[in-house]
Amino acid sequence: MQEFYQLQQELIIITLVLIGVIFASVWIFYSLNIALNYLLGACTGVVYLKVLARNVEQLGKQKQQIGKSHLAIFIGLIIVATQWNQLHVLPVFLGFLTYKATLIVYMFRSLMPSDSH
Repeated sequence: MQEFYQLQQELIIITLVLIGVIFASVWIFYSLNIALNYLLGACTGVVYLKVLARNVEQLGKQKQQIGKSHLAIFIGLIIVATQWNQLHVLPVFLGFLTYKATLIVYMFRSLMPSDSH
């Protein structure tokens, strides 16, 4: 379990770094409003990632399969983004997907040969 917790912490840190870089870039190249829309989606993505990690952690201990509660977070975010006039759906959605970029970064990092051997 210690390895799982380390992986979880590493993924959260990578996600937060990516969020900071992307938020600043969007603010510079677009506007603060679009950047804040992105940030809303990205923060929701972090919550989604943490809920998913909690579900995986409970797998085998208390549950036999992962529940669908984490999907409610995504569905709720998209409903709010489409119904609230001040929000732009695309930046919110792309912000939510930042955790996917984290998984790609982690995959490439794990494929790189390490010097610790």
